[in-house]
Amino acid sequence: MSVVSSGKVIFCEGKQRSLDIQLLERILEEIPTERPTIVSSGSKFTFSIFAQGYFFPNETPREGYLVFRDRDFDVQPPDSAQLMQLGNQRIWLTYRSCVENYLIDAELIDTYWRERYTEKQENPISKWGHGNSPGIEVIAQWIEASARSLQDYQAVRWALGDLLRLSAARSQLKTTWTGASGTLPSSLLLQDCQTEALRLIQEFRQAVDT
Repeated sequence: MSVVSSGKVIFCEGKQRSLDIQLLERILEEIPTERPTIVSSGSKFTFSIFAQGYFFPNETPREGYLVFRDRDFDVQPPDSAQLMQLGNQRIWLTYRSCVENYLIDAELIDTYWRERYTEKQENPISKWGHGNSPGIEVIAQWIEASARSLQDYQAVRWALGDLLRLSAARSQLKTTWTGASGTLPSSLLLQDCQTEALRLIQEFRQAVDT
């Protein structure tokens, strides 16, 4: 957690040392004074409750805090890269679907790979076991191939996201059937993804009817 100096707070997803909080801390290093406090608050669905507990016994203020979280499948991204505000709320979303996606960059991966390989050469006890980088072009091809393999899965999740944007569905309808957004299903075939999505919708209907 950052040192409090401005009295302002940024809530983010994840645990205390999640990638979200590390990214925000790195960005805020560029602010010379009055850094806000960064608070990891778990799931995106519990921000409001977490904020109430954080500010207790005082009321949750109208100003002085904001929420930074993954876009997921909650909002269609705009044409230009920018943070997005969720409605009139104090919630700001990443342009890419999640923070981790900002690390999917061929040049960045190549640089990291080469540095770890050099470290292995200089330090034989290093645990790095992947050899040297195959190069930016090969890595870029791998990234594109992986993205193409996810197209059907992503399309089905977007369809669920469209349903989720209905206010009545937000608390129960999910956009993934794997338990967590970062976990891929055993099958990425369109028919299998559609079957799982229909199962989620059926479970939602049963929950609404009971």
